[in-house]
Parts: sequence; C-alpha cells; structure tokens
Amino acid sequence: MTKLINRQPSQYGKLMLGLLPFVILLVVYISASDARLAANAADKLLPAFSSFWDAIDRMALTPSKRTGEYLMWVDTLASLQRLALGVGFSALIGLSVGVASGMIPLVRSSLAPVVTAISLIPPMAILPILFISFGLGELSKVVLIFIGICPIIIRDIQLRAQSLPQEQLIKAQTLGGNSWQIIVRVVLPQIFPRLIDAIRLTLGSAWLFLIAAEAIVATEGLGYRIFLVRRYMSMDVILPYVLWITILAYAMDWLLKQLSRKVSPWYHQAQGE
Repeated sequence: MTKLINRQPSQYGKLMLGLLPFVILLVVYISASDARLAANAADKLLPAFSSFWDAIDRMALTPSKRTGEYLMWVDTLASLQRLALGVGFSALIGLSVGVASGMIPLVRSSLAPVVTAISLIPPMAILPILFISFGLGELSKVVLIFIGICPIIIRDIQLRAQSLPQEQLIKAQTLGGNSWQIIVRVVLPQIFPRLIDAIRLTLGSAWLFLIAAEAIVATEGLGYRIFLVRRYMSMDVILPYVLWITILAYAMDWLLKQLSRKVSPWYHQAQGE
C-alpha cells in the first residue's frame, strides 16, 4: 500500500483539489448572503452577485460622470505604478547590497548590523515620518514599500550568497578570477532565482504597505477607493476590489515564477519541480 506522503495527484486531481476550497468559499458566501438578504433585503454586508455586477459595470465599464474616467482602471494603473517602482528599486538595491554583503566580509561587517536594525522597524510606525520627510505625493508611498521589503530582500540575498558552496569560489579563484568576475559569473547566476523567490515572498507585504499608504493619503488607487467607499458600507465595490487585488497579486507571482523557470531552469529542476 502506498503511503499517504508518497501519493501524488494527477494533473486533473491537482486542478480539482485546487478549485475545491474556492468552491466551498463560494457556496458558503452564497448561503450566508441569501440568508441575510432574506431577513433584510437592504442588507449591505453580504450583497448578492447582481450587486457585484452592477458595481463592476459602474466602476470599470462606465466612465465617471464627474471626471469621464473609468475609475477602476485609473485606480489599478496608479497602484501598479507605485508597486512597480517600490518593488523594482527594492529588488535592485536588495540584489546589489545583499550580494556585496554576502560575498565581501568588509561590507558585511559595515552594513549587516544596520540592515538588520532597519528590517526590524515596523514600516507602518514610521509612516508619519515619511509623509513629513517626503511629502504627500508619490515618493512617500514608494519609499514606504521600499523600506518595508528592501531590508528583508537584502538579508535573504546575503544569506543565500553566504551559503553558496565554498568549493565553487575556491575553484574560481584558482582559475584566476578576480572578485568582480567571481561575483558576476559564479554568484549572480545562482542568486538570481533566489532573488525572484525573495520578491515573490515579499510581494504580499508590498501590497499591504501600498494599500495602507493609499488609504491615508491619495487621490486614486485601489487602496484609496476601498477606504473611500467604506464609509458608505459599499461592500458591492469593496469585495470586487479586494478580489481584483488578489488576482493582480496572483498574476504577478505567476509571472515571476515563469520568469525564474525560463532564466534558471536548473534551479527548479534541483527543487524537483
């Protein structure tokens, strides 16, 4: 008899098992919504799906009467721009500083303590400082994302670089490679898929910091819209926005995984994927 830990589902089985929790959640929501609406037809907490379609049509498919813009797409573009800048700069600085700190002891002795200290500061606690220092524009929102995830990426890359097999580094030095050549030709190719893993793991935090910043001060953005309509208990708008954020985050995670598979197939083969 095959042990449970050795049983692998088929492709169809994986699909069905993956969909099962969503189906259960959908059934639970429909049942709860029907029960609340039966007791109070004006209930706003769990709207019917028809209310969702109306809200999506109003926010995404019908131009605003005040501005003539499609609000959901304007909010999406604003949020994605902020997120791309914050995550992009975090990845660039995280890779550079992380590799330098992991491979060069002098750099590690200088930077590792301060990076560790910054990574332990709750980013939301310094949000007022960011608004005072960088103003209420786009920069403060991007900086919040940067401060929130960049130190984590730096520490992760540093640990990954330090864990590379010493035999490889010794062989590269024996063959005459200098520090720059070893970093570029030996270290970076092995660190890149781990950088993508670090970005994927911090993506949820990046979204959290983005939504928080937009909720406090913004004129457009997914977080701004959610907190704008919450005062009216417009769950027919809030829930589709939350679902849309989830879809965007999942799509970004999937694209990063595909990029990693294409650029570093050896890494995923080693992971047994």
